[in-house]
Amino acid sequence: MINQWLRLLLIRCNTPSQPYISQVHHIRSLTSSLLHSRAPHVTPKPFVFSHHFTSSPELAVEPPKTPSDQATLLADIFATPGRSSDEIKLDLDLKSVVITHDMILSFLRNPDTDPDVAKRVFDWVLETQSEKLSSKSYNSMLGILVRGGFVKETWDMIGIMKKKGYGVVKGAFVKISERFQKDGLDDDVEKLKELYASGSVSCKKTDGSKENAVDLVCSRISNIIRREVWGDDVEKELQGMNVRYSSDLVTRVLDNLEMEPNKALIFFRWIQESRHFKHDERSFNAMARVLGNEDHSQKFWRFANEMRSEGHEMETETYVHVLERFVKRKMIKDAVDLYEFAMIGANKPSAQDCTFLLKKIVVSKELDMDLFLKVVRVFKANGYVLTNANLDAVMKSLTSVGRMTECNKILVAMEEAGYVPSGSSRRKIAFKLSSGGKTDEALEFVNHMAAPDYRTWESLVKGYCVARDLDEASNSFRKMVEKEGPSCAGHALDTLIGTYCRKNRPVDAYKFVLEMVNDRGVTPWHSTYKALTSKLLAKKTFQEALMVMDMMKDHGYPPDLDSFVQYLSRTGSAEEATVFLQAMTVKTFPATPVFLRLFEAYFKAGRQNEAQDFLSKCPGYIKNHADVLNLFALETLV
Repeated sequence: MINQWLRLLLIRCNTPSQPYISQVHHIRSLTSSLLHSRAPHVTPKPFVFSHHFTSSPELAVEPPKTPSDQATLLADIFATPGRSSDEIKLDLDLKSVVITHDMILSFLRNPDTDPDVAKRVFDWVLETQSEKLSSKSYNSMLGILVRGGFVKETWDMIGIMKKKGYGVVKGAFVKISERFQKDGLDDDVEKLKELYASGSVSCKKTDGSKENAVDLVCSRISNIIRREVWGDDVEKELQGMNVRYSSDLVTRVLDNLEMEPNKALIFFRWIQESRHFKHDERSFNAMARVLGNEDHSQKFWRFANEMRSEGHEMETETYVHVLERFVKRKMIKDAVDLYEFAMIGANKPSAQDCTFLLKKIVVSKELDMDLFLKVVRVFKANGYVLTNANLDAVMKSLTSVGRMTECNKILVAMEEAGYVPSGSSRRKIAFKLSSGGKTDEALEFVNHMAAPDYRTWESLVKGYCVARDLDEASNSFRKMVEKEGPSCAGHALDTLIGTYCRKNRPVDAYKFVLEMVNDRGVTPWHSTYKALTSKLLAKKTFQEALMVMDMMKDHGYPPDLDSFVQYLSRTGSAEEATVFLQAMTVKTFPATPVFLRLFEAYFKAGRQNEAQDFLSKCPGYIKNHADVLNLFALETLV
């Protein structure tokens, strides 16, 4: 009776008279009850995944690494021989490489794969995750072994395949035969031919074909199901094949039907209802992967809950496969719910999956903080701890879509999950906000911090300087001195004054320094004073430069003699030179070498008249000094 209902449902689903969407919703609601009407009663586990069937659109979302990309990383990880299993697992986790059936096939089918590396990979997967290997995997490995000249290993592999019920497919048989013949291994060639002629290890020939029996049966079943609407004829034909269904066969048939999920589900139900096969974890996961390919997730979630109620776990391969489909279809809410579903199970996603999902959420068309909170809460509930790496990755994604204004919301959500940003992370955020011109958010950020240190304030000031917003940079500096004190302000002041000078505003810089020194007790660096002096003299603001020199003396720094000598010798007057020399020391005049240096600079600049004027204003002991007289005498001779 149930099969008649199934046929009716499938016929209606394929009838073009109804709109597609209405067909889907009607068929799904009926099949859910009909397909379970004769199933044995199973007491479900306490957990039932509650899912609201909506999806979140997303912009700029990159899909997870493809199997081929991960296969490349896999080759790098296994390139070094002698590594322990724990080292390999750690490296896989750090590089976010998830071992899946498709990824292993992609790796083994790459013609550039090194045979030695392939052996290490295959042996490790066989030992730790053998369920990820199929008949295709073994046959691909056979081709690699024979290509590398591993004769003994080739026969050993065939022996392992025999125990597992796998056969040597025609392609692998041809490769092995050709290599054996090329190497002159005639006995091995004959042995291989006998083995293959007998049905390729453990499989009998069908209709005279030398193809692998499992492959052939899988292909025939798939073709029968695909070519017409499910009905009595299909069931009779399948019954007439007298096939003994195995987990491997059922899984491969379902994989072949991934483009026709309705038929795949009917076949899945039929073989159990007809008592041909009792579904196990592997077949349930294969069916879940097929349903995960659909554009609508309702059917997938009903099946996922059923799978768990039957006592089966979602495999990592299934999780990765379906997650990739959800992300590609911009179904971010479904992706987050899948993450929660998997984290409750035995095969938990890696720690990197949390970062992956958080990045996808923050670059969505609209930032859904409920989804963000859900991910971090699930992450925390499973014993994980958010780190600076998580925050850095999320902030990078926020920046990529011009959404740094949301960073405070992100921080609050992560702190709710127990995260405490480090000093380096705080500094990065402060700099990004201020350099991006996000003044309000920057202030909110520093006010939100429980105890911002002076380096965070420094980063804030530096960011404003990069943005050339000197007003905000100056205000932030004042607040920094107010909160942290003047003793730690040197670096930030040096950055700020340097920016003032680069914007050709040395007088404003002078006024700010004067305010900070006199009113706030700040002690600028010697290099800050010298840079300011040089820029003031370049603008011919001699009096302000002298005031800076007075502040330098008060702080115990020597005067910036280089800048003053350069200015006076090129553009300064004799009166200015006299004022400078009297101001630079607590004595009436500085030592004789200072005078000599200034005279030499005058002569070098070609300003002999100015040198004579300056000499006339010097004290007598300088006018009559032997070195001064000699210097002028030599200049006269020249």
